[in-house]
Amino acid sequence: MSILKPNQILHYLALKYEGDWDKLTQAVKDKEVPDEELYEKLSSACQSKYVTILDPEYPLALKQCYKPPIVLFYYGDLSLMRDDSKCVSYVGSRDSTPYGNEMARTMCSGLSKYGYRIVSGLARGIDVAALVAALDSKGGAVAVLGNGIDFCYPSENTPVYERIKKEGLVISEYPGKTKPTHETFPLRNRIVAGLSKATVVGEASRRSGTLITVNYALSSNKDVGCVPFRATEDSACNALIKDGAFMVESPEDVLLMMGDIRGERERLKR
Repeated sequence: MSILKPNQILHYLALKYEGDWDKLTQAVKDKEVPDEELYEKLSSACQSKYVTILDPEYPLALKQCYKPPIVLFYYGDLSLMRDDSKCVSYVGSRDSTPYGNEMARTMCSGLSKYGYRIVSGLARGIDVAALVAALDSKGGAVAVLGNGIDFCYPSENTPVYERIKKEGLVISEYPGKTKPTHETFPLRNRIVAGLSKATVVGEASRRSGTLITVNYALSSNKDVGCVPFRATEDSACNALIKDGAFMVESPEDVLLMMGDIRGERERLKR
């Protein structure tokens, strides 16, 4: 009989199956007996901290999302994802425009000053612009990876990755240097949406993978806001606004969308 605690057993399975949700949950159902020698080897090679779905520090909001992550590996301040009512996910195109980047900086720096944490992937473009704006405003930045916790993809964002490890929070359901696949990035988006009270799309085409995050948010009855673009643009933002998403042109608009009374106060001052 294993002498490991239940959360250690989950940690072992996450390490053994490299965070694969289906394999991990099947192992739990099968009551797989841990190889404690293998666990010691795997855990000693894993430098990151971890939290399991059984731990009190695990965010309640993620327990309610699609395929709730069983184990999250992380670096940084875990308390940043404790309260989803204080988090806003800001997502968008990898091939961002100067306008999209500028709006990301304006929106996320403003939301940070109101005390909100910014949650995003660590893709190039809108995601990284949003996270840097949060950091520069001394706000909370939560980066969700679609690959192993111990490397940054794309590599060009490594300086931001290292900064967030120290000043914010980096999380992933994949341990070590687990390589990304065509499935891991879409699955990552359920965590981005799940951690946040609302999702803001800063820029996206009609075929953007960003819409996966939007769908996860909508399926959980969370508010979705979009930054408007020119009518001539190939813009998923404009299409979503037509379909009922909130049009957000300032941080205060996002507050209004979420029912934060400070947004209404600022609107009345204009």
